[in-house]
Amino acid sequence: MGRQTQRKDDLLVSSNFIRAVRESGYVSLSTALAELIDNSLQASATEVAVTVTRPKAGGLPEIRVEDDGEGMSRSRLEACLRFGGSSRFDERQSFGRFGMGLPAASLSQARRVEVTSWQNGQAANQVSLDVDAIAAGTPVDLRARRQPGVTTGSGCVVTWQHCDRIEYRRLAWLERALRRDLGRIYRRFLSNGDLTLTLNGKRVDPVDPMLLTAKIEEHSAGLAFEPLRYELAASSGKTAFVTVRFAMLPVQHWHHLDNVTKRRSGIVGGAGVSILRAGREIASGWHLMGAKRKENYDDWWRCEIEFDPVLDEHFGITINKQGIRPSQVLQEALGPELEAIARLLNSRVRQAFEEVKFQAATEASCRVAAAADADLPVIPTAGKGSGALSYRIGSEQLSIDKMFASSLKRRTLDVTLNVDHPAFAALYRPLQKLGDEAAGELRTALELFLLSFARTTTLLSRDGHNCDDLLRMWSRTYGRMLQKS
Repeated sequence: MGRQTQRKDDLLVSSNFIRAVRESGYVSLSTALAELIDNSLQASATEVAVTVTRPKAGGLPEIRVEDDGEGMSRSRLEACLRFGGSSRFDERQSFGRFGMGLPAASLSQARRVEVTSWQNGQAANQVSLDVDAIAAGTPVDLRARRQPGVTTGSGCVVTWQHCDRIEYRRLAWLERALRRDLGRIYRRFLSNGDLTLTLNGKRVDPVDPMLLTAKIEEHSAGLAFEPLRYELAASSGKTAFVTVRFAMLPVQHWHHLDNVTKRRSGIVGGAGVSILRAGREIASGWHLMGAKRKENYDDWWRCEIEFDPVLDEHFGITINKQGIRPSQVLQEALGPELEAIARLLNSRVRQAFEEVKFQAATEASCRVAAAADADLPVIPTAGKGSGALSYRIGSEQLSIDKMFASSLKRRTLDVTLNVDHPAFAALYRPLQKLGDEAAGELRTALELFLLSFARTTTLLSRDGHNCDDLLRMWSRTYGRMLQKS
């Protein structure tokens, strides 16, 4: 077969272009595959089935994506593998924009792509692109050909054959990676029930990098603040909002997990910002954090930024929708506040780990107090009205006029020391200068003194005495004395 003749006025040399487009920059199979799922969602599909197989033992994998969307007419089908051939070119209402996703994503992973579509139970039609045929000079033929067989409803199937860019040797490893990545990219749609996505017949579950919905040892992350909203003007004259959410991971409940569990659960290695466009994740990384550098403590908080496609210019959306290039306007609007919040949350995480260490060091005192409780006057509580108390000592910032605060819940007396009160530094700082044994004995004596005071005021309060004023007066007096020492 002879080589294709190239005219002088042709814009592209097909054989070279088709090889070049294979290097279109998709960072993973998941991001390339997401282009097909985007198309399915734009076609109003609610069910998308991805199948990964190896037709021949030791051969290259094949990937098939089938949806129940509205399908394509013959003319649209014949345009779908043309670069820029989308009927929705430069639309800002959904995922697609440039009409490059289907052919570019497909050829970045496979040497041959076939697209089959049908509407309203009518006969299916198919178009295809073959890298090797085009590179050999065979004229490109994108005419649709009718396929045999009976169809029902409407839908579309995209098949990638001879996938020579897949790095996974075992399909089980590939499937595990796809579940994780696609579950994260489309988490909003999967959680809301707008999309049922299956991989080799098994449903893909949503993966939330914010860990707000994850249950790890019965605990989840929580929002650090109410969502922030920034209104920006687009080049079209329209305005739209950028919504930013921050989450804090529960250090006190998850710090003890082993590293394997932390990594598998997304605690370790999950730091950074997730960028969502029209509800679909397009990027993740250390974005819009100003001069704040990423540290290990930053694993324990998360950020999610969501925007409308109207603001694409501000985020510098790339053709393959897997990265951003923030505009100067966007950086100035969001950067300073997001950087300040990042530093604040980093500080909170540090404080939480200090609290964990502090609380661990108080366990000896709490055990001694619990052992002695059976010989002390009973403090009645609702539900379990009797029995020995257990004790807990923590520390955090409180009102400056209180040395500590205490509460009794479920037979546990919780004493929180005020790190801002002069007593905290005065009582605990000298312990660092002593040997371990002497420091341990002095610390236990000190903490038993505080626990006994808290227990006594709790008992008196249950008998109708107002001990809050006593605690405040004692705290002020002790603080004033320390300041004079």
